[in-house]
Amino acid sequence: MSSHNRILYWFRNDLRLHDNPAFSAACTEAAEVLPVYVFDPRQFRELPVPGIKKTGIFRTKFLIECVADLRASLRLRGADLIIRVGDPACILADLAEDIDATAVYASKEVTSEETDVESALSKRLKPLNIDIELLWTSTLYHIRDLPFGIIKLPDVFTHFRNQLEKHVQVRELDPTPDQVRMPAGVEAGDLPTLSQFGFPTDYQPDTRAAISFKGGETVALDRLHHYLWASDLIRTYKETRNGMLGEAYSSKFSPWLAHGCLSPRLIYHEVKRYEAERLRNDSTYWLIFELIWRDFFRFVALRFGPRLFKPSGIKHDLKRRWQRDTDLFRRWAGGETGIPFIDANMRELNATGFMSNRGRQNVASFLVSDLGIDWTWGAAYFESMLIDYDPCSNWGNWNYIAGVGNDPRGNGEKARYFNVYSQATRYDEQGAYVRHWLPELANVPAEKIHLLSQLSPQQQIDYGVTLGQTYPLPLVNPAKWLKE
Repeated sequence: MSSHNRILYWFRNDLRLHDNPAFSAACTEAAEVLPVYVFDPRQFRELPVPGIKKTGIFRTKFLIECVADLRASLRLRGADLIIRVGDPACILADLAEDIDATAVYASKEVTSEETDVESALSKRLKPLNIDIELLWTSTLYHIRDLPFGIIKLPDVFTHFRNQLEKHVQVRELDPTPDQVRMPAGVEAGDLPTLSQFGFPTDYQPDTRAAISFKGGETVALDRLHHYLWASDLIRTYKETRNGMLGEAYSSKFSPWLAHGCLSPRLIYHEVKRYEAERLRNDSTYWLIFELIWRDFFRFVALRFGPRLFKPSGIKHDLKRRWQRDTDLFRRWAGGETGIPFIDANMRELNATGFMSNRGRQNVASFLVSDLGIDWTWGAAYFESMLIDYDPCSNWGNWNYIAGVGNDPRGNGEKARYFNVYSQATRYDEQGAYVRHWLPELANVPAEKIHLLSQLSPQQQIDYGVTLGQTYPLPLVNPAKWLKE
């Protein structure tokens, strides 16, 4: 890389100033840097099936907060964030030309929609004689440090993890710029509102949410400090991470990681410092283990490209047939399946944009294996609803559950099958989670709540539930889970 007079810096899913190798490089290598964020309307369009928006209200709100926080941080450093709405390739090329930039710097993405935008921008910059530099910013382990080429990426996570832990060091953090010098005379632009993307402006978060997520690097760093240093919650992470209720059972870092407000390397180095100063145990290791899983999905996405998003998956399994029953799908999506554990999880997602890891695996398995519905519909629904949506992890996990991903257990319908009844009685033994999200079941005792369809007419009267009226009849017969 050479030195530049002026660089346009395009912020994407790296909405932070700490440990941002791409932004740090731009600030080091140029006399002036123009920081830009572009909201792309295509990300908020309606999808053909099954009547959902590509990005729903929860993530849109979170994203706007992330961008607002980034703007505030840049203003503290003597700069600003230029905000635009439109086609990033056109807007960025025009801005770069207007300010006489010699280069555009940005973080490198790996999934098809994002790389298509990179290509479109590159094509527009070429005739203007403006360079484009895409730098790797998103993973714990740097892509250049991998002990194998991406084409030789291990199919099994354990092999991937063992090689990295044995041969690769996590890099040190990149410095946070103190001052950012930017060219004058570019109009800053307004932060868009929810209504600009077709959402109601009077949105109020649901008070039953496990945690109130607010976007931005500032809140992300607070959460990291709280989870490790202020509360010591990390010391029991491995035991509690499969919890369902409250803010303390898991780190909840994922929304900030997905938007790049929190660097995985910072989490890693803070955990290492915590181990040195306070305590090292299975739980501290397990948080890093989960970051390595996140890396794995990103490298899988890089290796397999568009296959990640096709029904045949990265296995390219053309034999599997999926149903496209919109009615069944809507009942799953709306939390109306008549299986309380599934419905409670879906209603939490619909009310808050969040769901526990345990919940995600169960509702995905139910959609795919119990209802036989096209898994890509489920993945698209999660993409719309989840605050912490990340294309690699979301679509990678759905590939895995649908049996078309890289699962060491091999092929077959039952590759990642979850027995919903045994999961429910194990992870929500007392039914507290189900009652939290399905208040119509408030009076059903713990030993009956996960097998509602077996209630006698008298029990239904006693517990104030009318199956088929106040709560739906089950879409599948839960008795099959008792046999297993």
